Amino acid sequence: MPHMLHPADNEHFKLTLNTDGHPHPRENALSIATLVCGLIAFWAAFVPGGHVIASWLGALGFTGGLLSQYLSATTAERSLNIIGIVASFVGVAVGIARGGFLP
Repeated sequence: MPHMLHPADNEHFKLTLNTDGHPHPRENALSIATLVCGLIAFWAAFVPGGHVIASWLGALGFTGGLLSQYLSATTAERSLNIIGIVASFVGVAVGIARGGFLP
């Protein structure tokens, strides 16, 4: 167990969503899509006239994020999902408050 606290000198840090060592292309794609939808919805919610984009992408990111959370296999994927779900929720809430789904 001590080798887990201090990795060997030949090991380099790798940024990956596959922390269990197995590839998860579908789960990774869903996690990244959730994060992207959430960030765009969050940004569009605070842009004048962006309430339509924020509402639709926020709703899509929120529901897609819940599905992605259900299918996720690693903690890294779940972390991205939570960030995307929260950003999507804020985006859709502010988008609806500023005008909703229709122009």
